[in-house]
This record gives sequence, structure tokens and C-alpha cells, in this order.
Amino acid sequence: MSDFRFSRRDWLKTTALATTPLLLGPLPSFAGAPAPGKTPPLSAADIAAIEAAMGKKGAYVEAQATHSTPLPRNDLKVTIKGEPVPISFGFGGWVAIKHTLDGKSAMLMSDTVLLQEEVNPLMSAALAQGLEIGAVHNHFFYEEPRIFYMHIHGMGAPAELARKFAAALKDSKLLPANQPKPSGGTPAAQAGNNATPSAGPPTGKELFDIPALDKLVGYQGTVNGPTYKYTVGRADLQSVMMGTEMTAAIGLNSWAAFAGQQADAHVAGDIAMLEHEVNPVIKALRAHNLEVVAVHNHMLFDQPRMMFLHYYGRGPAAQLATGFRAALDQLGKGKTGMKMKH
Repeated sequence: MSDFRFSRRDWLKTTALATTPLLLGPLPSFAGAPAPGKTPPLSAADIAAIEAAMGKKGAYVEAQATHSTPLPRNDLKVTIKGEPVPISFGFGGWVAIKHTLDGKSAMLMSDTVLLQEEVNPLMSAALAQGLEIGAVHNHFFYEEPRIFYMHIHGMGAPAELARKFAAALKDSKLLPANQPKPSGGTPAAQAGNNATPSAGPPTGKELFDIPALDKLVGYQGTVNGPTYKYTVGRADLQSVMMGTEMTAAIGLNSWAAFAGQQADAHVAGDIAMLEHEVNPVIKALRAHNLEVVAVHNHMLFDQPRMMFLHYYGRGPAAQLATGFRAALDQLGKGKTGMKMKH
């Protein structure tokens, strides 16, 4: 823990002057960020140690040098306005680890899905492991049971961070070992596979007109059981937190998850915004009758400062997708004039 405290203090000293110009107004990019460069990759040994600590195989996104482990709350049954919704609609947390740009340390970032009574016990457990809390907030209205989301972060060696995070989770339902086993008969749906067993429940591939939605949104999404989800990064800027490049795989992304079916769908999601983009995004969502349910931070000490907006909507999937696209169209304006891209 001493190394983490020392490196964090040094980081704050060296960036104190660099953050001052931000008070003068929004800048097109982070003044004081490391020059754009490639994050050193995690080694095979790093990845093996992370997965051993978590007790679960994750996914390594090589292009972003980021390892991520999904933490779905399959023990919960969630309703919105009395209607059951799948866990993959927005009740799956995650933890991601990547190196800093200089390769001298690594960052852990996570989003944990918690019942109200679970928030402070996990907070104390994380702090006891030398990890830190970046945010606690809601993502939804109308859900039962009430759900909160807590972002936990830390700096150190990849294997050490994974061990600390797993130790913080050991008495919670978040730890993969403490989750119920997938019920028999639907392995493909549980895994998020596009293939559906002949006797299994329909997946997002059957429930939604995917080509039509992709055309409206301008991206390709991913089928995850009965849901269909878009995840869009911020390729128009470089965001750096504590010397680490924040990219889509470690939480800097806008997303939209669809549940239900094409004619009668739910949508929930998140928009990652610069501060001057917040109100244009709100206006675009409200103009398309989507509900704004939260505006807040997810990260600490990030430059430029990023804000996150959560929204919810109900109606025909095409109508909801049009609203999501309208929000994305507010991002990246006033910089290079380019539209958002992968």
C-alpha cells in the first residue's frame, strides 16, 4: 500500500499546474496528458494471475491493453415499474485492469452493482484493502429492489490489484464464486452467445431487428442473452486518469441496452460527456422522450473532466435507438467537427 500512496501523491503534485488552465474554460484536449502512445500490454502471467484471483475467466482487449471481468448479479430478480427485466439490461458490474502509459504501474477500475444495504460494507472492505471509492450513485428510476452502483479504483501491480479486489469482494455476492450457477438448459443464452438452443428462450438476435437498429445507431451491437447492447468509445479525445489512458474497455464509453422486443422495448444506457456537452445531450434525450435519471462522475482526477448521464426509455426499439443516436450526435462537436467513431 505504501507504493500506491507514494505514486498517487507524486501524480497529484506533477499535475497540479496542468489542471489549472481548465478553470478558464473547456479545452479541446487534456493539457498535461502524456503524449498519445500505446499502453504497455498486460503479460500472459498478469492475465493468468488476475483470472486466478477473480476465480473467473475474463476478456483481454488487446487494442486497449485492458483485461475485464464481468460481474453480473445473477442472484437478483429486478423489475422496472413492476415488469421483470434481465440482469444483462444494466445490472451486470465489471472490473478492469490495465497498465499506466509509462508501464510503471497499473490501474484497477470497477463498477459494482449493489443493494442499498451492501454499499457501505463493500466500501469498508475496499478501503481496508487499500482501494479507493470514486463514486456511488443510481443508474435507474422505478427499479425494485433499489440498486446502487459503486466505482472502486486502485493503483499497483496487476496481480496485486486483482487480489485486493477479490479480497474486498469475498463476503459479497459480487465475487464470482458467490454467484449462483447458471441454470441448466440455456448455456448459450447465459454466456451471451448468439446461438440459441432450439428449446431455449429467444435472445436479442430473435427479439430485435438488429440490422434496422444498427442502421439507426450507426454501430454494431452485441447480443447478450435476451438483450442487445451498443458500446461506443470516445475516439475523439484522450482521457487520462492518474497516468492511465481511459478507454471504452475500462469504462469511458456511451452505451445503450435494449430489452423486451422490437415493437415494445426498454432502453437504458449511459452517455460519457465533456462538461460542455452535458446540457446538449440532456436536450437531445428529452426531445426524444427519453428520461434522464442521473448525471454524475465515475472517475476522480480524470483530465479532461468527464461526466456521465444515465437514461431510460420505453417504446418501439427504433424510436428509442433514434434518441440514443441523437445523444451521440452531441458529442465531439466544436473540436474537429468529426462525428463519433469507433
